[in-house]
This record gives sequence, structure tokens and C-alpha cells, in this order.
Amino acid sequence: MTRPSLLIDTDPGVDDALAILMAHEHGDVTALTVAAGNVGLGHTVRNARTLVELIGAATPVFGGCPSPLVRAPDEDAAFVHGADGFGDVGFAEPKHPVEAEHAALALIRLTRERPGELTLVALGPLTNLALAVRLDPSLPERVKRLVVMGGAVTGHGNTGKIPAEFNIGFDPEAAHVVFQAFEMFDLVDWEATVRHAFPDATYEGWVAGGDARASFFEKIFATARRFNAEHERTGFIAADALAMAVALDPGMVTRAETRHVAIELDGRLTRGATVVDWHNRLGGKPNARIVLEVDQGRFAELIAAALGAR
Repeated sequence: MTRPSLLIDTDPGVDDALAILMAHEHGDVTALTVAAGNVGLGHTVRNARTLVELIGAATPVFGGCPSPLVRAPDEDAAFVHGADGFGDVGFAEPKHPVEAEHAALALIRLTRERPGELTLVALGPLTNLALAVRLDPSLPERVKRLVVMGGAVTGHGNTGKIPAEFNIGFDPEAAHVVFQAFEMFDLVDWEATVRHAFPDATYEGWVAGGDARASFFEKIFATARRFNAEHERTGFIAADALAMAVALDPGMVTRAETRHVAIELDGRLTRGATVVDWHNRLGGKPNARIVLEVDQGRFAELIAAALGAR
């Protein structure tokens, strides 16, 4: 597996943390651009800085949008990730700096500096990327590949709007802008991540056999793990990690469908839903390769190595 050059847009977030650990272990990370989502922007930026410091990397961190493009969000995910997004462990203030440049402008600049080289991995709400695309509509042409963690392609979402997944539901207008702007992208949805959960014993083995990264992750994941257990989410569900695995190793995808995917913006019960034209009834051009199944063994290997459990 070759090491891809990655540009990561994120809202850390416990599962973002694991994905970012994987990215630094298996790829070359150009930057982290950070938006609000799982928790507020102050926390997500600080969490990104904490992660980079833990890894000992020089990855620049760019703060971005503190709110969705149009409407205030219905909810954040503090009840899953903790009020600070990292399980309320209480880490010290990181020394790693945040850059002065806005995340959307960094996305534009970095793709201009390295056209056709960067795999863009979107792990959170798409606010930063949508703003960048509005400022520079040619941005999608310069991205080698876009991988989006978001959506629920048959309506089994994880928000108060039942068909909607959190990342898309947090800022549906941003998702609408991005889905229209890119001719093709890989979509790793919430339902796929649930199907690719690992047994608790597998996760516990990684933690027991891992290094400082595993110890760190065990601490921040405790709150989310309790929430999952209380809400009948069985096993170790690693949503952003699955999207990162697909970005790192495209050959691990064993089943996918290419379809047109749009975003519902107005429905009282369905705002933020990903609407997939499974039977080509609307005549839209296919814009998403929907990842349905991956090689679970290869997925496990990527996580284990990122936690130091070899």
C-alpha cells in the first residue's frame, strides 16, 4: 500500500481522533482543517492540536467555520463524545499552534499548490469545504480524490431527524454544495460503519497490546463507549476510521454502488437525509461511489497499527 498525501477536514471528536491517528501512521498528512460539529470550534481545534502533539508531528492545524452555512444546528454530539469532544478527560492545553489562515482558504491554497496530488478526507460537517468551493469553484478539479464520511443511504440515520446522519444533518446546505460541486466522490455512510463494527474483544486486544496512542484513545473513547452500550450499538463502531481506511487503501472496498446522491434540505422530518437514486428514476448523473462492504481484516490491520498494536 502506497502512502497517500492526505488533506483532512475534521471536527474532532473521538472517532475523528482514531482516523487521524491512522492517517499519520499510514499516510502523509498535509494539514488538518477544522470545523465545528461534534462540539464547538474551540474544542475541535484544541482537540486537533492535542492529537498532533501526541503523535509528535508537525501537521498544521487550521481553524474554520464555527457554525453551519445557513441554519443553526439542531444538535451537536457532546452527549456522545463528551462536552469537550474528547471524553472530558481534562488534557492540558496543547502547545502545538493553530495557524492564522482560515481553513477554507487553506483548502483553496493547498490544492492550488499541489494540484492533482491530495486525497481530501472529509470526516465532519462539510461547512469548510462548501465555503471553499463557493470561493473557488475550480477546487474540485484539483483534488485527486474526495472521501466523505456521511449520510445514511437507506434512511437508518443517527440523529433526531431519523433518516439523517450527523455530519450531513449538522449542515445540509454545505453537503448540498459539495455533492453538487464534485463530479465523483467516495461516500462512506453511517450504515456501512455499523455493518463494519468490531467485537468488543477485538478492540480490547488493541488497547491492551498498543502503545501511548492506544492508552490515549482508550481514555477519550470511554464516554462514547458507554453511550453506545446504553443505546444498543453493539461492538466497536469506528465511523471516521472506516472512511479513513477507504482513503488509505481503496483496494479494500469489496462492494460499492455508483449512484446519484442528493441532500434533502426542507423536509420537516427528513432534513439532512441523503437521497440516493437507486433506480435512476430522476435522471441525475451519478456522483457518488457508495461504499457498501470492505475487507474487514485489512480494516482491522490499519486500526491496530495506528494504535501500536502490531
